[in-house]
Amino acid sequence: MDLKSRIRDVPDFPKKGIVFRDITPLLKDPVALKQAIHEMKYHCLGKRIDAVVGIDSRGFILGSILAHELGVGFVPVRKVGKLPWTTIKEEYTLEYGTAALEMHKDAIDNGENVIIVDDLLATGGTALATAKLVEKLGGNVLSLLFLVELTFLKGAEKLRNYEVVSLIKY
Repeated sequence: MDLKSRIRDVPDFPKKGIVFRDITPLLKDPVALKQAIHEMKYHCLGKRIDAVVGIDSRGFILGSILAHELGVGFVPVRKVGKLPWTTIKEEYTLEYGTAALEMHKDAIDNGENVIIVDDLLATGGTALATAKLVEKLGGNVLSLLFLVELTFLKGAEKLRNYEVVSLIKY
């Protein structure tokens, strides 16, 4: 199955001139979703993985399914103020300003191997901040898995110190 055919283009969202790559048709299609998870799982073969880290919010969907398939735990990385316990924070730069992500301070044990999952790789700022959170806690980032990559935004270049895998590229 061509997974790209299950991605809907939404022109002028969230603002004029942007083409939003909507993954909800793929998520709704059980065959496409199963294939996407199978392809992500394939890239994990031969690696000793202790946890899957999913980035807020669509990374939660793909990451939790992948964690289940791998038989490992799932760790959410959220926007500031969304986690209920003591957290660590990593700020990152946006086109205009900054943003931050948080993770529970006990989410990753020293020496644990993790896979980071998100739906989309754009500029790479969110993924890099997530990798830094994992590393602050002593975790090892084995790879970053994305359903979709917008190659023209060159996010993979920002993540050049990591293995980056994207199933669909635009």
